Amino acid sequence: TDINQLEIRIEKAIKTSNLERKVEELEQKLDDTKNLNGFIGTSQAMKSIYRIIKQVAPSNATVLIQGPTGTGKELTARAIHNLSARSKGPFIAVECSALSENILESELFGSVKGGFTDAKDRPGRFEAANGGTLFLDEIGEIPLSVQIKLLRALESRTIQRVGDYKDIPVDFRLVTATNKDLLQLVAEGKFREDLYYRLNV
Repeated sequence: TDINQLEIRIEKAIKTSNLERKVEELEQKLDDTKNLNGFIGTSQAMKSIYRIIKQVAPSNATVLIQGPTGTGKELTARAIHNLSARSKGPFIAVECSALSENILESELFGSVKGGFTDAKDRPGRFEAANGGTLFLDEIGEIPLSVQIKLLRALESRTIQRVGDYKDIPVDFRLVTATNKDLLQLVAEGKFREDLYYRLNV
């Protein structure tokens, strides 16, 4: 009957409308996480983090990401890089807690032959990150001697390879992360206060 056919058409129209609405919602969720490098959460807390990432990404400011181990600090750093003007440049990540003091210094700043035992002429991670982003994970683990060189690199935008006195200009954006309370480390004399304020922009 005509009434049955009308009911069927109305039901189809309702289903189609519901499907279109769901597709729009999914597209919006995908758009919210576009270029956010693997983030999938849609809670209000995650949306707030996405907003912050999208807000800081376009600037060239140094970023300090804080949070417990396993909460996605490196994902956040990569998302900031992906949404920045430096996205076509390299993203260089360094796990600071995995390297000893001497190795960390030469990894970051490079070395020249004769700078230390078995040293070779090689660029460091700062030079590798030229035009892009350098991500230093577990920044709270770096020793004071390396903190001084890091502070100088941030202030002058130049580095010196280990064993050399020549300044090398570098164009980098620094993003750091830690699971430690850096202010507590500052109070304990284990982290430079001037470096903390340079990082916590």
